[in-house]
Amino acid sequence: MKIVVAVFPGTNCEIDTKYAFEKIGCDVELVFHKIDTLPKKTDLVVLPGGFSYGDYLRSAAIARFSPIMKAVIEFANRGGQVLGICNGFQMLLEANLLPGAMKRNQKTHFISKYQHLKVINNNNTFLKKLKVGDILNIPIAHGEGNYFISEDKIKDLYDSEQVILEYCDSVGNIENPNGSLSQIAGLCNKNKNVFGLMPHPERAIEGILGSSDGVKMLEGFLK
Repeated sequence: MKIVVAVFPGTNCEIDTKYAFEKIGCDVELVFHKIDTLPKKTDLVVLPGGFSYGDYLRSAAIARFSPIMKAVIEFANRGGQVLGICNGFQMLLEANLLPGAMKRNQKTHFISKYQHLKVINNNNTFLKKLKVGDILNIPIAHGEGNYFISEDKIKDLYDSEQVILEYCDSVGNIENPNGSLSQIAGLCNKNKNVFGLMPHPERAIEGILGSSDGVKMLEGFLK
């Protein structure tokens, strides 16, 4: 399987992401953001975490206009699979490939810790190897992870099975580290080919790192 990981000035998770996908047997290529085309036979594009352009203006506001994003948007609109992790999720929101927006964390502080997540919907490629209600332990590291969307649209997200992950505690009770509306941690689009989440599954692929719960998440993309 061919994975393309886009590299932007200030992102810092592309090597971790490359390692994680190679560990599950994928062919991974890093592509610089100034390239305006994707390699042939690309199966999945990953927009990695970090601080693209130093999060100047707001997170991912500038990265959204990098040349590679035009190709990513076209790829997604043709049904190609795209995964945005942390800053990459913010890029997907800025590019209108996913609905809503990110605000500063409710307590305004940067958060870096392991955080439990609950699988809300697995009717998609990304989470197909997990069960609804499964509890995962995945690191988070962000300052602007407070997901927001208008109240009249939140019901539509749930009705169309676009909310795929919520923050929770170790037994599945509500726990909201950043103030996200409905403690949303991850979304997909209506066509189920574009996925965004604030937690970092690529940092949870080996027990020595504290958790291997990210493996089944990434393996969902395997053909």
